Amino acid sequence: MKAFKLNLLTLLIAIGTGMAPTTASGASILDLRHSISDDNIIAPESFETKTRELEENFYLKNFVAPNQQLGAEKLGTAEEYEKRLSQLPTEIEMPYNSVVGKFIDMYLGKRRGLVADMLALHSYYGNIFVEELLKEGMPTELQYLPVIESAINPNAVSRAGAAGLWQFMPGTAKGLGMEVNSLVDERRDPRSSSRNAARYLKQLYNIYEDWSLAIAAYNCGPGNVNKAIRRAGGDGKKDFWEIYNYLPSETRGYVPAFIAANYVMNYHNYHNIAPTVVKRHLTTDTVLVKDRIHFQQIADVLNIPIEEIRMLNPQYRKDIIPGNNHPYVLVLPQQQCLSYLMSEETIINHNAEQYALRTYVEPGSRRGNEQEQQVNPEVTASENAAENNEIVQTAVTEQTVKKTHVVARGENIRDIAKMYGVSATDIKRWNHLRRGKVKEGDELVIEVVERVNPQAVETTASTVPAPPTRPARQSTAPVPPPPAKETKPAKTVPERASTDTPRRTNTPETTTSTRTKAKTTKKTEPKAKTSTHTVKNGESLERIARQHGTTVDAIRQANGIKKTDNIIQPGQKLKIPGKTPAKTTKSKTKSTKKTSGKKRR
Repeated sequence: MKAFKLNLLTLLIAIGTGMAPTTASGASILDLRHSISDDNIIAPESFETKTRELEENFYLKNFVAPNQQLGAEKLGTAEEYEKRLSQLPTEIEMPYNSVVGKFIDMYLGKRRGLVADMLALHSYYGNIFVEELLKEGMPTELQYLPVIESAINPNAVSRAGAAGLWQFMPGTAKGLGMEVNSLVDERRDPRSSSRNAARYLKQLYNIYEDWSLAIAAYNCGPGNVNKAIRRAGGDGKKDFWEIYNYLPSETRGYVPAFIAANYVMNYHNYHNIAPTVVKRHLTTDTVLVKDRIHFQQIADVLNIPIEEIRMLNPQYRKDIIPGNNHPYVLVLPQQQCLSYLMSEETIINHNAEQYALRTYVEPGSRRGNEQEQQVNPEVTASENAAENNEIVQTAVTEQTVKKTHVVARGENIRDIAKMYGVSATDIKRWNHLRRGKVKEGDELVIEVVERVNPQAVETTASTVPAPPTRPARQSTAPVPPPPAKETKPAKTVPERASTDTPRRTNTPETTTSTRTKAKTTKKTEPKAKTSTHTVKNGESLERIARQHGTTVDAIRQANGIKKTDNIIQPGQKLKIPGKTPAKTTKSKTKSTKKTSGKKRR
């Protein structure tokens, strides 16, 4: 009787002080998991998900009939929540308390629109979750863990850097063998992340042999759970609710939020949240990709919206499948998989130059319309050496020519620069333009490099000495021979001009001579024979012109190519204008020498 009074007194004191009384064995008289209360819980980040952003998901926009009008808000009572949770056919314990109740009310109240969207997304992703959980022999109620982790958004990224449906941190993902790099992030892959999440949860359960502790460790890590167990009194504490007060504040709300997610995803129809209506079912299959392919190539050839490819394959961060590294899985609508296999080569070659990764680049090459096509890496050093020798031999036949361009209506400096193959900065510098704006009718000086026949280069002395000017980029004026020994005119040999030689200015006399010579040449020179050149991989118009001793403009004119078009394709056949026969040129050179000699005397 005395012992009974003591126990009753202890009970009354405990109730008066708000403490949970315990018996001599240490077991709680009141069931803690049902009586716990916490006004400082922190909701998971998924509660902050913006519904508008989530609704941009391709699946929600094209496969689900949106619920335009949600019914009036309808919350339940604590008794209803507890009863319905107890009726769920789950292996994991789903107790009710005030913390769980607050999360249920948040889902059914302020976040009702989010619940409707998650129900729609779960109609597709839920099947993947259940399949991977069953493969590992895990409880299927874990399929609702992504509800509180990411709001079932495969592209969700937390403030801490966790990503994907299951919110893996990069270190954890790599520890589980997942690939995370600039192009591929398997944390966003619904299938791969679900498989690894099931395996990771299984490892945690094997450590704690309690699902509530395993789920808590999934959120804050095993280290924090072990620390909470030690603070709560040691290894004997094997329940989440027993170590609740020693866990991080966010983890305290994690397990209650998981229980609330199970409730709302199963009992939403009791609270005026209409079931999701799927307009058409999405059935998918996979193909193995062994080449580097861009999503746009697949979309163009198979006529699939690129947004659908992105939705089915969120793990490819830049719309690129780097299959040249190792084979990757591509998810497509089932009816398109056979089309892909039949059109794979066409897909790989579609706009291949635009999406190609350059494996070898020559110094000085440019990208864009004027860039050289991707150079074949198999070009040997000897071939490069021969090409360099050819460039050295033909460089002497290039000269800078000043042209006058009259600005047409609607033209700007960039268009003009592109037309002549020069930079806009140079045009402004040549014409002393500060602002870089031009108007119709303006005359602009353009300096372009043109190729001339080496045998047609003459040595003519100017009667007026050229004033010293700044060195030109590529001096084209041939160096005159010394004035001594005029008895025997030596043969004219083209010499490479020094880059330090100042640019010479043409006097009226030399200009007139040049024009007369040009007219004579046109009359006397016979037509040159044309040849055919097959474009190789990596070649450009400029390189082909250098190789055959002609100009880019001449090749364009012979093949009807526009000035603004610089793109050529491997295998394309081009007509190459031939060189001028040597006989006419020699006679012209001799007559020029005599004329220049008279002037010199």
